[in-house]
Amino acid sequence: MKRVRCPKCDHYIIFDETKYEEGQSLVFVCDECKKQFSIRIGKSKLNALQKDEKPNEQENKDKFGSIVVIENAFAYKQVLPLKEGDNVIGRRSKGMNIEVPIESSDRNMDRRHCIINVKTNKQGTIVYTLRDCQSLCGTFVMNELIGDKEQVRIEDGAVITLGATTIILRTANEE
Repeated sequence: MKRVRCPKCDHYIIFDETKYEEGQSLVFVCDECKKQFSIRIGKSKLNALQKDEKPNEQENKDKFGSIVVIENAFAYKQVLPLKEGDNVIGRRSKGMNIEVPIESSDRNMDRRHCIINVKTNKQGTIVYTLRDCQSLCGTFVMNELIGDKEQVRIEDGAVITLGATTIILRTANEE
């Protein structure tokens, strides 16, 4: 099964690619916004329109780590890299400029839900801290609610809940 995203509303449409040949054109009508669009089946074009079906959780171990979005009713599994400094995490939406956009239909996750700060301390180890962005549903770490203006230090494997979406922190390898 493959997925393509509507160019107007970003809604995913799932189809069985084994029923079609490479080079064949397909026309879709989005269930959400009723926009009609077409794609041509081909390796480069199709891969650009979809996310990896089995993302590699260890891919960003040599950089600053990543978060793993657990597959649920709202979204597919995603592995999103972190950068040094503040990483604003939230639900992906057109026009919103956030560093770590999670592709999800979970309306309980704000568009700017929380921030993971990644920094290197004086000893050369990477430190991860989490704080809430005044989200409506709150941010939970290991089932504990983070208070307003509270920062929590998190480690590898920390389970973070944003609305009905769960993410796991995967820290970077330390030298």
